[in-house]
Amino acid sequence: MNTKILIRSLILFLFCIPQTNAQEVLTIENALKIALENNFEIKLASNNLDIDKTNVATGNAGMLPKLTATLVDANSIQNSSQTRQDGTVNALDNAKNNSLNYGVGLDWTVFDGFKMFAKLDQLKELQKLGEAQLKRTIILKISAVNAVYFDLVQQQQQLAALDTTIVISTQRLTLAQNRFNIGKASKLEVLNAQVDLNTDKVALLRQKESYANRKIALNQILARDSKIDFKVVDEVTVDDKLILAELMALAEKQNPQLESEIINKRVSELQLKQIKGERYPTLNLTSGYNFFESQSSLGFTSESSARGLSYGFRASLNVFDGFAQNRNEKIAKIQIENAEIAIEQQSLLLNSELTMAFQTYLTNLELIQLEETNEAIAKQNLNITVDKFRIGTITTLEFRAAQLNYINAKVRYSNAQFQAKLSEIALKELAGNMSF
Repeated sequence: MNTKILIRSLILFLFCIPQTNAQEVLTIENALKIALENNFEIKLASNNLDIDKTNVATGNAGMLPKLTATLVDANSIQNSSQTRQDGTVNALDNAKNNSLNYGVGLDWTVFDGFKMFAKLDQLKELQKLGEAQLKRTIILKISAVNAVYFDLVQQQQQLAALDTTIVISTQRLTLAQNRFNIGKASKLEVLNAQVDLNTDKVALLRQKESYANRKIALNQILARDSKIDFKVVDEVTVDDKLILAELMALAEKQNPQLESEIINKRVSELQLKQIKGERYPTLNLTSGYNFFESQSSLGFTSESSARGLSYGFRASLNVFDGFAQNRNEKIAKIQIENAEIAIEQQSLLLNSELTMAFQTYLTNLELIQLEETNEAIAKQNLNITVDKFRIGTITTLEFRAAQLNYINAKVRYSNAQFQAKLSEIALKELAGNMSF
């Protein structure tokens, strides 16, 4: 076989081999999906909500009757003595007495001052509170995942920038060595280039360490193996269309913390309704069917049995309880006032946080534009500097200054994008509008 054909076939074969070591590109959407499925805090909040849903039942509110089955078997062995009116004495040692009582009984509270209805409504509100808490847990976790993910994007961008710096420093060292070999540069220029290259390598190693640690942090928040390797996207996309008035309107409707405070006020109102129900009488219906058998070794009756239906009602009214009723109602009203205060406080705090966060958001958007311009200028300056260095018209210090200006500009631009993204995340979190 022709050698060239063999080489071409080998190259084609190598290119066709699947890249089994290629890293997974983890998008923010996939990261959020994994977090929602795996995160322990979300699972706990979801289970707590299931408990609240289970508690919403008419039986738990006291609306349904209670049916109880009982069985009592009593036995005794005694030395008994009985003296009759005529003076006759009957005595028996080890006298056995047996009684058996079994049956079913029904107890049903048909009226309790409407407390049972208020209790059921309260259970429904507690379920809503659980839903708000689950929503808050999910939003906080989504915010945390976004923050760590885009921090990792920033770390990856800075890593790429340092890789570029290593390439430039290596080229500089090569040019300095060539200039030294032909007698156009001193050994000092070569040594300076080597020192700067080593400095850049140290910075690159530090950045790789930071990048690896942020990967571990993201895997941890996703509740998966910390050794899973992956890459993230290369760009940070910032939503620059947010409007403060719209965010405030959304926050008033769906911020989970404010929503929780409103629900707490409703729960307190229903608690007062239940306490006021103590002023009304309570009416219970009772019924049962019982069997009774007894045996006695001494007495007028040696055996007896009975069976049958029993029924009736029981009514009760709290006439005086040491003013506890008035005290409990007063405390319940104060708790409602506290709930109203908490709503006002949370609403004011929410508006203040939104206003400050929005101002930071606008500043960061302006910084993105400014740093993007600075990066473009620094890149142009570096290109000119490299050309001048090749022909020997600038010093190594000028070359290094241009190189550092470029890398710093790239880092600042990356950081500006990241800070703007954090501002966007904070605003959407406060508005309760994080994308799931």
